[in-house]
Parts: sequence; C-alpha cells; structure tokens
Amino acid sequence: MSAAVFTVFLAIGTVAQTAAREVVLDGNSKGAIFDGIGAVSAGASSRLLIDYPEPYRGQILDYLFKPNYGASLQHLKVEIGADVNSTDGSEPSHMRSRSDHDYTRGYEWWLMEEAHKRNPNIILDILPWGAPGWIGGGNFYSEDMANYVADFILGAKKTYGLDIAYAGIWNEKHFENPEYVKTLRRVLDAHHLQTKIVCCDEYPRKDVDQWAIIESMKQDPELLRAVAVVSVHYPRINGKLTTPEDARVIGKPLWSSEDQPASSASDILSRDWRIGGRLLAQLYNENYLKGGFTTTEIWSPITSYYDILAAPNSGLMYANTPWSGYYNVQGAIWATAHTTQFAQPGWQYLESSSGYLPEKGDYVALRSPNHKDWSVVLETIGAKDMQKVTFHLRGGLSEATVHVWETNDAHTFDHVADVPVSNGAFIYKFDPDSLYSLTTTTGQGRGSAAPPAQKPFPFPYREDFEKTPLHRAPLFLADQDGAFEAAPCIGRAGRCLEQVITEKPIPWGPLPDPSTIAGDATWTDYQISADVWLEQSGNVTLIGRIDSADVFRDDKAHYPSGYVLQVNASGGWKLLSCDYKKPDRLLAQSTADFTPAKWHHLQLGFKGKQITASIDGHDAARVEDADHSHGMFGIGTGWNHAQFDNLSVERP
Repeated sequence: MSAAVFTVFLAIGTVAQTAAREVVLDGNSKGAIFDGIGAVSAGASSRLLIDYPEPYRGQILDYLFKPNYGASLQHLKVEIGADVNSTDGSEPSHMRSRSDHDYTRGYEWWLMEEAHKRNPNIILDILPWGAPGWIGGGNFYSEDMANYVADFILGAKKTYGLDIAYAGIWNEKHFENPEYVKTLRRVLDAHHLQTKIVCCDEYPRKDVDQWAIIESMKQDPELLRAVAVVSVHYPRINGKLTTPEDARVIGKPLWSSEDQPASSASDILSRDWRIGGRLLAQLYNENYLKGGFTTTEIWSPITSYYDILAAPNSGLMYANTPWSGYYNVQGAIWATAHTTQFAQPGWQYLESSSGYLPEKGDYVALRSPNHKDWSVVLETIGAKDMQKVTFHLRGGLSEATVHVWETNDAHTFDHVADVPVSNGAFIYKFDPDSLYSLTTTTGQGRGSAAPPAQKPFPFPYREDFEKTPLHRAPLFLADQDGAFEAAPCIGRAGRCLEQVITEKPIPWGPLPDPSTIAGDATWTDYQISADVWLEQSGNVTLIGRIDSADVFRDDKAHYPSGYVLQVNASGGWKLLSCDYKKPDRLLAQSTADFTPAKWHHLQLGFKGKQITASIDGHDAARVEDADHSHGMFGIGTGWNHAQFDNLSVERP
C-alpha cells in the first residue's frame, strides 16, 4: 500500500474546507478522441534487436507490444527503407529498381509482424527518410515515390497480412509541395488502399514554420481532403508547445508524431525513471493539455544500435548487446504504460475533467466508448508535498472501485490501492514526484521476465558469412550507408559479404560512404583483416578504432571518426586519420600490386600509437599516431560493388 493512503468521501462540505483540489469527472464532457501512444522504429534504431537469441528477443518484444505487460504500444511507425543513412545507419529498400519487389529485406517487416502478433489492434504507420536514386530521376516528389510508398503498403498486406493505417510524406522536410501530397492520395486511391495520409512530420526550426501545411490546407480544398492527420515532430521551442490556433480548428487530429522527453533527439542522457521516465510522464499529459495532440510517438521504441552512433539512449528500453542477451527495461516503459494500459485508441478525453494541480502536476481524464469506464493519468513531477484531491463522478461514469497504480522512486508500476466510491465521490492523497493511473478497468500488469548478465562483444571476432542467409545482413554488423548482404562469392566457393548499392540514394541528411560497423568501443590494440574483391572501379576500406560514427557531427564526412585504410581498383592506397569537423589527415600512401576483379587480403593493425597496414601480406605502412586510442571496427566501400570474406578481428 502506498504512503498515499485513501480516504472514503463522506461529506462534501467538510472535505471542501481542507481539500487541495476538487475534480469533477464528467462523462458528458466534450473532448478529442484519443488516438493512442506509439513509437517510431526508424533511423536503424532497431537494427540489433533482430539479432537477439530467444527467449530474450521475445521477452523484449513482449515488454514493447504485449498488452498489459509493459509499454503496450498502440502505434508502431516504421521507416520505409532506402539503403541510405537515416540517423544510426541505413535501412534496406524493398524496391532497388522499378522492377524489384522484395518485402523481406531488413527488420521492419519482421518487427511489424511481431508487434501485430502480440497486439492485433496495433496501428501501423510508415514514413520515408530517403529514396533510392532511381526514384523520379532523383526527384523525391514524384509519382515514382508515391508508387514506392503504395508498393510498401501492398507488400505488407500481401506478404504479412498487415494493414498500414497511415503514411507520411518525407521525414522532417519542410512542406513545400502540396501537389505531391495530392498525388500520393490519388495513387493510394488507384490501388484501392484505405491508408490515410499524415502530413508533414516537420522538425521545429527558427527560420521555418513547422505548421506551414495548415495555411495551405485552408486555401486548397483538395489538399484538405487528402490530409487526414496533421503531424509535427518535437513541437516545442524553448520548452513551450507551438500549436497555433489555426491548427486547433482545422478539423483534423493533431499528432506529435516523433517526440522525446526533452523534445530533442540530440542529447538523450537516460530513459531510467529519474531522468527520462519522469520527463516522459509529463510530456504525454502536456502534449494533450497544452498542445492538443491526440497521439504521441516516441523515437525510438528501443535503443538497439551502438552507443557511438547518433542520439544514444533514444529508446523506451535498452537492448544493443545481442551477443549477451542482456536488455534493460527502463522507466520510460512504465511511464508509457500508465497511459497505454488504461486507455485505448477510441477513448475520449474529458476536456473539462482534465487540468492542473495547485502545487505541481497535471491530470488527463478519459472515458471508454461504453460511456461507463474511465481512467485518469495524473503526475506530480516536481512537487514537494503530498496533494489531496477529491474526485466527483458525474455524467453516468462508473462508480465501481477505483484501482490506483503508481510509479516513483519507490514504486515501479505498482497497484497500490483500491478505493471505494461513496456518494459519487472519493478522495486520494498523491505522493510528490510520482505518476499515477486511476481506473475502473482491470487487467493491467507488469511483466516479470528478466535478462541474463551483460557480456562484452566477442573477441576474437571471426566471420566467414557461411551461416548468413543469402541477401541478409550478418549478425552484429550495422550498415551505416549502402547495403552489405550475404551473396555467393565471386571467383571462390561459399558465401561472402557484398556491398550492393551503386547509385547514390536521395538522402535525408548526411550521406557518408557505405560502411558497416561492429565491435566494442573500448577496444584498443587489435588488428582487422579481410579478403576483398573489387570490381574495375571504386574502392574498399578497413576502418579501425572508430570512436564516433555520429553522422550529424559532420554532414560532409565520408568516413566515421577513426583510422581508414582505403584501397582503390588501381592499387592506390591511403592510410587516413579521420575526425569530424577536421580535414582527413593523410598518414601514408602509395600504390600496391593490386589487380581488380581478383581476391586480395588487407590488414590494419593497432598497438599503442603504432599503426600498421598490409596488402596481400606485404607491409604497406608502419606509422605512429595518437588521434584515436580506442574504438570499434568496420569495413566499407565507395558507391561500388565489392565483396568481403573471412573478416576477423584479433590481437595484433
């Protein structure tokens, strides 16, 4: 039982003299329809999840999607991949050419299917970050792109039986092409698709209005009909919500379709209760109370990408060591559960029954479609003292026992009280710095699965790709641009790893050269080696001591921060030290006896300040440098075909 003991209401007049707050829960109150809480799997944020072994992978998925177990997510939005970097890597395209239709590449299909298995009512959304280079002759806003989106929706239905409910335009690009929005609607209609359009997922910028779509919709009836939901990302400037009055009266639902507790994806410290969880508790309520948003979607559902990439810790929970099976169910999961386990899409907000507490805190009330059951999500984050609230039930709301759930430093989604209602009212004393759900519904629960202990990345590391399914990514390697997939070896038996993207995609943001990375950021002394096959043009690279692969630190960089051995098809090679916001520093260069379209062996080693490189067993470079003392490893190419085999990392 919580310290916030309950008191049965006996006399309204007496309590009114001492009550800190009185709230009327009125079932006849007007209010918007709640569209649900969700998360955005995009930017390669879920890359490592699929590599987890069972039973741990299933346990993680349960914490995310299983109703009344963990976060119980009600929306899942996924990226329509395009083999182009979209934050923490590149996600595979389903159409690498006009005639290509492969609905099995990558992990978003799998993730949607697993989410739907756990919750058949989950709402699925999609959004592109980039596009293959063939789209529209390099023009994103084209009929090609509209058909690309439609093909993804058709593939989800045909291959997995999944219905995509909503589709967006172009992630965080400023609204400037209303004709494309209308084209997308016409293409979806031509394919008899009921998928609704969400527009325009814009990021707040000082010089750009992220709500620009509103004015265009007011002036263009066809555009108004085409757009079903108005969406923005991180809808705060200097901590204040930005929803304009015109948006509130446009007659469309408003969604915060990508958000974070600090309203930024750039500086995320933790999703534990004390930091991210508490802030998220405030954000969900505030987005409705001040912003009018009926859906909030968090990027991302899970931190399943390496920590040296952009925006670490974005997920509601943490799972980026599949070789160990370890995961961390963080406080953000339970902050989310306080809404998702107590109200479902289709419930109605009770506008006049939602508001603010006198010290610190706020509350939102929602009513079930049965017009009887109700829930209140109340937070007291930042409050210093207990607050006593008297609730009066009106408008036909159920007067059944009120079940109270609490999360704070002492409680993690605990069922702390069952409060009887007397004479249509009840009183409850709320702890400070806490999150509560009060409800007449039942069935909520806190999952109990636990992970194994954390383990470091396997060392030495050896991968010959023979167990990797054809046209799939190997375990633990995370593509940063382009696509590295198992393929039949050229000129030798067995399977190799091939970089298959040769036409630069239409980018969303930075466009580094293709690479794929893995390993442990704390590694210091090791050597990378691989057999490589390179066609008549282009290059291959070995990369070591990668201490950062955050592409947003330098949108012009071709390589991550670390040491790079680059060899081109003519045998010209360079040993580089690369660091963001600095010119690449040449440590050594020359030409080797290197025949294209044949197999060669490359090696790059580190021991203290000494860096060595060899080509086909012949020393190429031996230098000293101290720019990078530790980090992960990678292999890469230009925008050209190349194959790798017998990749290993071991002691020098």
